[in-house]
Parts: sequence; structure tokens; C-alpha cells
Amino acid sequence: MNKTATFALVHFTVAFSVAWAMTGSWVVGGALALVEPAINTVAFFFHEKAWQRVEARRRAQDESQKLVVA
Repeated sequence: MNKTATFALVHFTVAFSVAWAMTGSWVVGGALALVEPAINTVAFFFHEKAWQRVEARRRAQDESQKLVVA
């Protein structure tokens, strides 16, 4: 859990810093630091779901190849 918390802190800090550096606005930096990681978290959820499907297909394919060889 500590690793997740520190990564979240890094993510928020980077998002804020980039937005603030590009716009000079603390408000835009703060808004982006809150919105971007939240959206990124949802995107990561679907990314993980897609990879689970890819891995399941690979496992199934490996199993079917083992049956053909045997």
C-alpha cells in the first residue's frame, strides 16, 4: 500500500507541475492534478482487463498446442 500511495503522490505532483509549467496557472495545475490521475486510473482498469484477455488467450493457445504435440 505504501508503494501505491507514494506513486499516487508522484503522479499528482508530476501532473500539477507539468500543467503549471505550461500554463502558469495554479488553478489549472490543481485541476489537472486532480482530473488527469482519476481518468488515468479508469483507463488503467480497462487496460488491465484487456491484458487479462490477451493472457487468457495465450494460455489457452499454449494448452491447445500441448494437446496437439502429445
